[in-house]
This record gives sequence, structure tokens and C-alpha cells, in this order.
Amino acid sequence: MKIGFDAASSQVVRFAASELESYLDRMLPSPPDLTIRLLSSGGDPMDGFSIRVGEREGEICGSNDRSVLLGVYDYLHHLGCRFLGPGRDSEVVPHITPDLLPANYEKHASFRHRGVCIEGADSRENILDFIDWLPKVGYNSFFLQFKTPYAFLARWYHHLENPFLTPESYTVSDAARDMVGLEEAMKKRGLLLHKVGHGWTGEALGYETMNWDPNPRPLAPEKEPLAAEVNGVRALWKGSPANTNLCFHNGDAVDLFASLVVRYAKENPSADYLHVWLADEYNNVCECEGCRETTPSDQYVELLNELDRRLTAEGLSTRIVFLLYQELLWPPIKARLEHPERFVLMFAPISRTFESSYDLTGDAVPIPDFHRNHIVLPTNLQENLAFLRGWQKLFHGDSFVYDYPLGRAHYGDFGYVHIARVIGSDIKQLRSMGLDGYISCQELRVSLPNALPNYVMGYTLFDESADTEALIREYFEAAYGSRTGEVLAYLSELSRLSSCDYLNGKGPRVNPEMADRMEQIIQVCQDFSMAAPVGGAGLFWDLLAYHRDYVVALARAIAALARGDRGESGRNWRAFRELIGRKEAEYQPYLDVYRVLEITAKYTGFSSDEG
Repeated sequence: MKIGFDAASSQVVRFAASELESYLDRMLPSPPDLTIRLLSSGGDPMDGFSIRVGEREGEICGSNDRSVLLGVYDYLHHLGCRFLGPGRDSEVVPHITPDLLPANYEKHASFRHRGVCIEGADSRENILDFIDWLPKVGYNSFFLQFKTPYAFLARWYHHLENPFLTPESYTVSDAARDMVGLEEAMKKRGLLLHKVGHGWTGEALGYETMNWDPNPRPLAPEKEPLAAEVNGVRALWKGSPANTNLCFHNGDAVDLFASLVVRYAKENPSADYLHVWLADEYNNVCECEGCRETTPSDQYVELLNELDRRLTAEGLSTRIVFLLYQELLWPPIKARLEHPERFVLMFAPISRTFESSYDLTGDAVPIPDFHRNHIVLPTNLQENLAFLRGWQKLFHGDSFVYDYPLGRAHYGDFGYVHIARVIGSDIKQLRSMGLDGYISCQELRVSLPNALPNYVMGYTLFDESADTEALIREYFEAAYGSRTGEVLAYLSELSRLSSCDYLNGKGPRVNPEMADRMEQIIQVCQDFSMAAPVGGAGLFWDLLAYHRDYVVALARAIAALARGDRGESGRNWRAFRELIGRKEAEYQPYLDVYRVLEITAKYTGFSSDEG
């Protein structure tokens, strides 16, 4: 068996060849007399590939180098491989006979943008494993937030929120070093690199901004005029440079911000997409007289136009991603992008509900009036879509949604079946929403009890016609074997009884119905048999057993909270913290302990001080 490619082939095609050879060696009892050539047409940025393999020869041809790799993984999937999560221990690689190798088909990606953005607490190995997994299930992009992903790596190595692990040293310099390795891993796979987003405003105010943390150093006097005036004060918003807006009526602030972005673009040509966002948080924009004469979105568009002029003067073709988020959900009144072809619109409905999917069937609702620093973020899906429609009347260029099903909401779905179905349904509506893809802002350690939601997301983004229920069944059969039906029924029942909204702080905390549902969940968990399936247990059965303990502990805490028993909820939440903290070393790749504790404290409403 020979895997061939042109001598001038890129490292992406060479890597694709090594992957195909490695997997086929594992799958076949003896190598057949077969030559498969890997070819890249090179020019088309839209992913697509054809598979033409006969008994003696064949080829995998991609529309670009990355598509060759996507074609290799799809061919392996066609042959029975299942890439069920990050890491080689999550793969199912079958033994096959040579007569199964012939194949003749082609596929073309439904959407241009298909990616994930880093969140949570991650080791460098977690990130590398996730990057390795992305093209195996059809993704083409990865987003490393801030100038380096220090915040996410430091959370892990410092073991925030977990007193059962000893903190390790990790510095900004370590993150810069790791960034090089992460970008190399992406380049080897041809993945599109998205960079920065948060941090620009903090940099303009004189802070090295690598996270959202408060900075004890007060704003320098010479920087005060650049900061947003809120309640008559120009200072860091709640001490956080990343969360502090600028006064864009001040020409010096605009000049400094634009200079920072242009310099970064010049120094980082590896970025396929450069995200230019304002401060995080909301109800913190400038209230000075000059800013009050316009809107944050009008100021934002003018800032983007200034960036475009400067980038053009420098001969830079950098693609800029701009953000519809919080105050910027409201469309501008007067300003318009002068050269929309440079820009990509990113719709970020962070406050939406995940109890259901996007709803395009209801009556259109008006955009509410904008009240500076008194906005209320929409949770209703129709309200969120109203903002998108408002912007789409003004901008007709490239666009995608930046959504959060695996950033917070998934912790409220104990079975992961509901959130997988919502993701599948959402993606199938992107075209009708006028959007060309989806980037998921999410934790990378989201595999407890399994990585089904990301599996559905990747395959459906590549092929919007994919059958969500068929993908769920395929996943469960590979993970749970002879007990597929029982496990699917069990996790579906957990999904039916749990609530994404309640865990994320939506609705009253005292909720007798929710307390009853949590008690039912505990009973469902206790009634489910953990007898190993025929053929052995394996990773996913081990995860399922740990997941049961996790769910019972969290459900007990939520039940007490929903009954209004703050003392008992505090005690139960502490027990939950201890369980997952002590188990983190054993199950580190699958559950982000830092993030689930942060979310349940900040949004669900637990406090270990009570009780």
C-alpha cells in the first residue's frame, strides 16, 4: 500500500498522508496492493473533496490543502472510524478487510466558518488534542482569544477553584511560548486562525491585557481622558482593564486604539481573521456629552472605518471581525462601513435561552429603544434575531454566529442530548438567518458524559443536511455498544428533566417544580444499571459511571436551592465541589472543574458560605 503526493505538496497534505497511512495500518490485517494519491487543487477557500478509491488505485482530492485532510478523515469515517472526542483514547478504529476500501463520493462544506473558540481552564495538551480533533469531525477554524491564551492556560496550571491540586508555575512568557506550538499545530492541519477579540481597550489604557482580572494598579492620570466616563468617573470598570470602555469622542483614544490594531496586524500575518472588539461587560459605555450625541455602534463603525483606512495605507489585507454584542447589538443610526469587503459580521447572542432552538416562525418584533447604560439583554430568541436583522439591513458581507451552547448552558443539560439537538437545529437554520457559519465559544473539556454536542456540531456545520438523530445514534453505538438504546434513553431522560436556563440564572431561584425535577433525576440515576455492555466497558462507560456521581451531587444541590433551603444547598454544593475537585486529576480531559464551579457560583446562585 502506498500513499502518494506531489513533491511540492504542503505540510498539510504531507500530514494528511501520514494520517491516512497510520490509520489504515491499524485497520488492515495486511497491506493491500493499493496506491492512493492525495491531490490539492489549492485555490478554492471553500472546503470540498472527492473520494475515488478502487481496488488497485485511488485518489483523495481537495479544493485546498486543508480539504485534503478533511477528505482523509471523512474517508476513514466512511470506513468505520469514529472520532468521538479529543485525544486518541476517544477514537474507535475498527479492523476491516481490503474489500471495504473502494469508495466513490464527494462532499462540499455547507458553511465557510466552522470553528471553536477557547474558553475555560486548559492545559497545553488539552488544546493540542482539541486542535487535532477539529478536522476529524469537519471543523476548519480555531480561535485563540486575547493576544495569547494565557488566561485559559493559567487557570489550569494555577488550579483555580481546586484546593486538592497543587498550583504550578505558569507565566505570560510560558503562554507566549505555548502560543507558538499551538499555531504550528493549526498550520500543520491548515486550520484557519482567529485571534485577539478581547483586550484592545485595556491595552490602549496602558495595561498588558491577557484576561478579565482586576488590576491593582490604578489608571494613570494621563490615561484618564481616554477612559469611558461612567457616573461622572473615568476609571477602570470594576478594576478590570478588559472590561473598561474608551471615550471614543476623544480623538486620541481612537488614534491609539487604531494604532495598536494596525501594529498587531503587521506583526501577526499568521492571523486569518483578526477580531476587533470593545470592552466586555455592558452598561459601562461612556456618558460624556460628546459620546451622548451618538451611539456606541456609530462610534464603533467609525472606528472600524479608521482601521480600514490605516490597514489599506499599510498594504494589509487583514480580515477584521466585528462584533454584535451587548450595546453593539443595536445597529448604528448614521455610520456605515465604507469597505464592507474587509469585514466579517459576528452575531453573538450571549444572553439567549438554550431551552429551545432559534425560532424563525414567529412574528418579527421591534428592536427596543437604546438607553445608555440601562440596557436589558434579550433572552427571547425573536428579540435576538431582531437585532441581527437590523444590522443585516446595513451590512451585506460575510458573517457568522458566535454562540455559547457549550460555554455555560451545557452544564444545565445533564444528559447532553438536548443541547446536541438544539445545536443541530440551530445550524440547520443558519442559511435562513443569512449567516455563513458558526463559531462556538466554549470550554474544551466538555466530554462528561461524552462529546456528543461537539460531534453533532462539527458534522452538521460541514453538511447542514446531516440527520441529527442519526448522528446521535451513530455516536452512541460507537461509545456504548450493545447498551446503546438503554444509555440513550437514560441520558435523554436526564436531559428532559434538567434545565439549561435554571442553572444559568434565568428565572426565580425558588422553584418547587425544579426541585421536584432534580429529585426525579436523582432517582433516574440510582435506578440505571452500570453493568458493562457486551464487549467490555472502555472509556465511555467509565465516564458514564463518574457522570452519575457528578449528576447526583449537583442535582442534590440544585434541589435544595430550588426549595429555598440555602443552608442545605450550600452544604450540598460544597460536597459537589469536593467530589469533582478530588476527581479532577483522574478525569481532567473530560470535565472543566474551574468553569463549572465558576458558572454555578456566578449564575446558579450557590454559595459555600451558606450553611
